Amino acid sequence: MDWYNAILFICMSLVVLILAWGLITMARGGEYNKSKSNLIMRYRIVFQALAILIFVSLLLFKRYFNG
Repeated sequence: MDWYNAILFICMSLVVLILAWGLITMARGGEYNKSKSNLIMRYRIVFQALAILIFVSLLLFKRYFNG
């Protein structure tokens, strides 16, 4: 596995873990859900944006330096 594939796998795994955290929190309900649901949603959006930026950067890097 190349290093850029490993980075992409880590980024996608983090997004999936944060999404699962939010879904579990929402399913359980309660006070924790009320106080933390928006924060978890923000984390997910930020990590998705970072994953997309890393993905595009790696595509450009691969195109110009390895292709």
